[in-house]
Amino acid sequence: MDTQELTRQVKYKARSLGFSLVGVTHPEPPPHLEVYQHWLALGRHGTMDYLARPDAVARRSDPRAILPECQSILVLGIPYSNPQSQPAPAAESPQGRVAAYAWGEDDHELLKARVRALADFIEEAAGQPVPNRWYTDTGPILERELAQRAGLGWIGKNSMLINPEQGSYYLLAEILLGIELAADEPVSTDHCGSCTRCIEACPTDCILPDRTLDANRCISYLTIELKSEIPLELRDQLGEWIFGCDVCQVVCPWNERFAANAGEPAFSPRAGLPWVDLEAELKLSPQDFNAKFKGSPVKRAKRRGYLRNVAVALGKAGQAGSLPALSDCLLSEEEPLVRRHAAWAIGQIGGDRAVDILREAAANEGDAEVRNEIQSALAALAE
Repeated sequence: MDTQELTRQVKYKARSLGFSLVGVTHPEPPPHLEVYQHWLALGRHGTMDYLARPDAVARRSDPRAILPECQSILVLGIPYSNPQSQPAPAAESPQGRVAAYAWGEDDHELLKARVRALADFIEEAAGQPVPNRWYTDTGPILERELAQRAGLGWIGKNSMLINPEQGSYYLLAEILLGIELAADEPVSTDHCGSCTRCIEACPTDCILPDRTLDANRCISYLTIELKSEIPLELRDQLGEWIFGCDVCQVVCPWNERFAANAGEPAFSPRAGLPWVDLEAELKLSPQDFNAKFKGSPVKRAKRRGYLRNVAVALGKAGQAGSLPALSDCLLSEEEPLVRRHAAWAIGQIGGDRAVDILREAAANEGDAEVRNEIQSALAALAE
């Protein structure tokens, strides 16, 4: 089979598996590698130290460091639901919000099965074993740059890959192949123009001029990747977000015009998402958390990180009716990280009842960092 026909069959199979964006690029080193290296040098990857490991940087520098036999790279995009398709419900208690890509099944697990099936098909169609390595947002490659080179879109000012016909609500996967496929033309036009909506809308000002993000300030990083306390100066900027963030994509004109409401059915909202009752969520036991988010991306935050985020969102909401739930959490929750943020949230709500709760907790708290958080909250209320 010639290269063009093999490429046609591979793309047809990929689309039948749900990948509505399919493109091919060559395995040459990425031309914007220095941007990534500069980003690392400035510490903008936060606590994600695995990104800066020498072996990981070397692999991102040249796909052939991953697969020496690589002759082409197949880049795939699968859509998820438009966040605007699920407006906030009418509710008396504060509601928290989960990013759209995490409403349904775990994208890593879903994509693994489909990418593996596609890799098997390529070997069958080629009639020979084909060296390959594939990733589903888990490998040491600059996948958005590869996607741009493969003609899937351009990298917007918010660092997202934007397709001119379908927007940016996509998850990416890649297959490095030891066989030649016909490469697509890269997208070379910047369709963002003078638009700065994403930059202006970002709650934490994390979008940088070179089309990268300062992860230390990004809500998605703060609510998922960061495993310790959320910096005090950023807590009230997280708003209602308790896992991820969609703000910079929601305001993008390309999504407003072209993004479909529904994506891959497996990513449709499961029960209780995308909006959650924050007061009820704060009471999730370890068993309840595991049961609710089994097979969900939300489990990546772990229970302690997730409840930390819930407490911060309750503090931002500032409703006195949330004090009983926060009080129970501060007095009985086993995780000190969660108690710390519950204390902060109580201080944000304020009032005599908040002072009483904090004083009672201070008298019984055994963790020094939690006590410090309580004392800080009390001091702020006394001003």
